[in-house]
Amino acid sequence: MRRLLPAAALAGIAALAAAAAVAAPPKAKVLMRTTPVGSALVDVRGHTLYLFTVDRVKTSSCYGACAAAWPPFLTSAKPVAGAGVKQALLGTLKRRDGKLQVTYAGHALYFFAQDAKAGEVTGQGTNSTWYALRASGKRITTQPPSTTTPVSTGGGGGYDGGGYYPP
Repeated sequence: MRRLLPAAALAGIAALAAAAAVAAPPKAKVLMRTTPVGSALVDVRGHTLYLFTVDRVKTSSCYGACAAAWPPFLTSAKPVAGAGVKQALLGTLKRRDGKLQVTYAGHALYFFAQDAKAGEVTGQGTNSTWYALRASGKRITTQPPSTTTPVSTGGGGGYDGGGYYPP
């Protein structure tokens, strides 16, 4: 028997597909931007890029529900360094699906799905495993000035859907 997806599910799938298309520019560009936690790596839209401390050098551990909450920064060509970013630290890794993910100083780079605007760092410190990066490639441990703590979302425990904590 064939099942039809509800309209809301189809809209969600369409939105994810559109986001994926935006997330994979031919030449990903990495820039520096002042954020509430200091100068951090961002993409051309100004969206903060994060590292996942569970990842190994040039290896991504974030798939499934984790990647829905923390979309990988994808590219289809060699990434480009903007002002303040070191070209020698930029690279790529091949994900299990064959797509190229941008790396910096060996760290796979991700966005946080809840960062809606340029310069937001709402994912900073989530699960003590997600951090913005400095131009040196080191993680920023400073927490943004806020009265709320980041929501425990995607990571820390399982990287392929297990251990995912919805907002």
